[in-house]
Amino acid sequence: MSDGGPPVVKLYSRPGCHLCEEVRADLMLIAAEGVKFEVQELNIEAEEDLHRAYLERIPVVEIDGIEIGELEIPRVLLRAGLERAASIAPDDSNG
Repeated sequence: MSDGGPPVVKLYSRPGCHLCEEVRADLMLIAAEGVKFEVQELNIEAEEDLHRAYLERIPVVEIDGIEIGELEIPRVLLRAGLERAASIAPDDSNG
């Protein structure tokens, strides 16, 4: 979870995955629009458990621990997931 900070996006991917590259590019476009979030990219080839769990599903995207999509993930779904995560984040502005 983001603990009051910006939403945390986990992108499960691996080198050479063209769908992963598309999701990464969409995330960069959303960030360029001013949406704040942190990205943690996990290479599924680095751990056998991740490889086994995600090989046939990548890219897989989680936002604040909630899986929002796999394989082909439209940018509108990424943005909606980020907006939802931001709207339910605790408000630290009240001090």
